Amino acid sequence: MRILVVDDEPDLCEILCFNLESEGFETERAYSAEAALPLLSCCHYDLVLLDVMMENMSGFEMARQMRENEDDTPIIFLTARDAESDMLDGFSSGADDYVTKPFSFPTVLARIRAVLKRSQTTDPTGVEVLCHGNLTVDLQRQMVTRDGIQVPLTKKEYNILVLLMRNKGEHFSRQQIIDKVWEDNTFVTDRSVDVHIARLRKKLGSASDSIVNHSGFGYVFVE
Repeated sequence: MRILVVDDEPDLCEILCFNLESEGFETERAYSAEAALPLLSCCHYDLVLLDVMMENMSGFEMARQMRENEDDTPIIFLTARDAESDMLDGFSSGADDYVTKPFSFPTVLARIRAVLKRSQTTDPTGVEVLCHGNLTVDLQRQMVTRDGIQVPLTKKEYNILVLLMRNKGEHFSRQQIIDKVWEDNTFVTDRSVDVHIARLRKKLGSASDSIVNHSGFGYVFVE
């Protein structure tokens, strides 16, 4: 599991990363929201630990931009702002959890594990790896590789790919994909599905030829 720590206090970043790595996580740090956003666009992270009060762009604004860009990486705010209104602002901006400073590392670790557990996709078949040509999906680690190189996917892109690969040859309408991939599909449109799949196909490169849209039937993963 890879965690991005975003805080403008280098010492706190160092302490958090040291303790997380001692628990087996891979970490990367950014000292501002402006430095963190490009990392999220090019690399895959399983969770973001995000400070609120930073110079220029706040953590709240960074979270909003992530969600507007349809980046659904789980976010835990770590902040000294402990008013109820601040907490509500945090959740409305896209947070999965909100921890106030000062905090103990065991508390943060417990929150991280709880959020990761909620966000993980379980595989009821017991299969751990899906393969197709040069494309490999490690279901246990929730990691996609092409020719051995990791492909950075958002959670929804990953879940769409797993749905199609696990059911090769079976067509899924846009509404079926929405029902299976989106937890809250109240405001999700067919266009959202098309956009996510277009982005997924672009990231998969040559392997994207296996994802086909048959008019009147839906999307299918073909051999």
